[in-house]
Amino acid sequence: MPQIIFLPHDDICPEGAVIEAEPGTTICDAASKHDIEIEHACEKSCACTTCHVYIREGLDSITESTEDEDDLLDKAWGRLEPDSRLSCQAVVGDKDLVVEIPKYTINMVSENH
Repeated sequence: MPQIIFLPHDDICPEGAVIEAEPGTTICDAASKHDIEIEHACEKSCACTTCHVYIREGLDSITESTEDEDDLLDKAWGRLEPDSRLSCQAVVGDKDLVVEIPKYTINMVSENH
């Protein structure tokens, strides 16, 4: 089973984390299953950018982004990079991933804080 290595994030996983992910699940769902709460204001319907992440390793093993996802990513807070993805849309394949969760999202208010 592939692993997702989350780089340290001050609020979400200060020590970083390594989890096992079932192929075919999204990065967001795999994270949630292991109590890593990536924000997803639109309930994972590809309608916002709060679950934006950077895939630092393994990008070629996840599903390709759709045109809808690409259009939304243009609105993500901060810097957009070639390895930017919405974690609610990026489906885990058969290789390990290294994921960085950005420090900020476009959502100014979070119900979890």
